[in-house]
Amino acid sequence: MNLNKKQIQYLKGLAHALKPVVLLGNNGLTEAVVAEIDYALGHHELIKIKIPTDDRETKGLIVEAICRETNATKIQLIGKTVIIYRQSEEKKIRIPKL
Repeated sequence: MNLNKKQIQYLKGLAHALKPVVLLGNNGLTEAVVAEIDYALGHHELIKIKIPTDDRETKGLIVEAICRETNATKIQLIGKTVIIYRQSEEKKIRIPKL
């Protein structure tokens, strides 16, 4: 899904108050974690994920894999927290069209 700057800013604002719903453990990105992220995206559309690594390159690869496996869009990556979005069929979040 292609989002413009205004839409990304809007989603960042919505995500500000959210708590991370998925925390990656020591095993990293497993199939079970991807399934949990997929379920959470289907339920919430916009989620935060906590990635417990300081290595910027590893973090980038994990985020890329998550987005690829779940067909989600990365909204923001700050520190160890990534915000991702995937529109569900119910379209719970109304994104402004600009």
